[in-house]
Amino acid sequence: MTPKHNPASLRTLPGSALAATGRRRYSAPMKAAVFHAYGDADVLRIEDLPVPEPGPADVRLRVAAVALNHLDLFVRRGLPIDLHMPHIGGSDIAGSVDAVGDRVTAWSVGDRVVVNPSLCCGRCAACLAGDDPLCPEFRILGEHVRGGLAEYAVVPAANLYAIPAGCTWERAAAAPLTFLTAWRGLVGRGRLRAGESVLITGASGGVATAAIAIARHLGAVVHAITSTAFVERVRALGADHVYDRHEAGHRRTLYEQTGRRGVDVVFDAVGQATWMDNVRALARGGRMIVYGATSGPHATTDVRYVFWKQIDVLGTTMSDRREFEAVMDLVFRGALEPVIDVVWPIERVRDAHERLERGEQFGKIVILP
Repeated sequence: MTPKHNPASLRTLPGSALAATGRRRYSAPMKAAVFHAYGDADVLRIEDLPVPEPGPADVRLRVAAVALNHLDLFVRRGLPIDLHMPHIGGSDIAGSVDAVGDRVTAWSVGDRVVVNPSLCCGRCAACLAGDDPLCPEFRILGEHVRGGLAEYAVVPAANLYAIPAGCTWERAAAAPLTFLTAWRGLVGRGRLRAGESVLITGASGGVATAAIAIARHLGAVVHAITSTAFVERVRALGADHVYDRHEAGHRRTLYEQTGRRGVDVVFDAVGQATWMDNVRALARGGRMIVYGATSGPHATTDVRYVFWKQIDVLGTTMSDRREFEAVMDLVFRGALEPVIDVVWPIERVRDAHERLERGEQFGKIVILP
């Protein structure tokens, strides 16, 4: 099955005041998980909001499932971005098309779809070259604009990808942000190849579990660091060597397991707390791929390691359209499998945020609106 989608020329950011199409409108409100101010999880509320109308190049989805990410925590706590309040989080959305804008021809009411959460202008040099994340107007659904933690959501039609028969809503929603981040990081930025070695830190998280699956698919040797409670579960995912971060000397064990050479690639979102350990773990000519900073943004580097071992430090965020389609095709064909932690109703969104904040999850938390 070849999923259908709109051409890149139709990419657009959904506006905060979306144009009405004169099509199906709802007089009854929709249920949504929102916050009106930044703070801890108790700022989250379940409220009634008007059902949004799609603009000319948008579609409205009846949301079936939404997966959470650490990004949802960062946005709720407060990022230096201007949000329209109340804000609706949720970047990973799966659902059925409920209404289409006047310029949308590739999708019909009832189509089952998953959403690419990357938003770009479609006009700049980066977009025209197909490198969406480098767009000066790059945004993420659920971060910069309202997301999918509601009964209905409006998204650009160009960001849809068809869900094949037999794929559950939960599985489709659990894949996008994590798998596209891991795919671009390991394949596009990290150039990871068969036979090379990769160290994946924070290995119980959504992006990290996706990275383990992708690295195995590529034929790499996988080293993973995780908490005591998750060591065996990470090993069961196929990591070749798993290290308990609470055990003294686990970094020395890693070094010995690589034949005192180090790893070719480090894939990390921990940031500050483990930065120099990761730099030291790299082999000569190694690549450090950074996709987050959950322990803090301020890291100190001994630059002698950088030039003496000739390492690359590379940042990565999200993916372009081709990478999104490539990795989702592998997910839908069963070559890559998302890890789902729990599936909860939207009324438990506060519990879900707190579970994610405490680091108790293994894989993705999925919410059903």
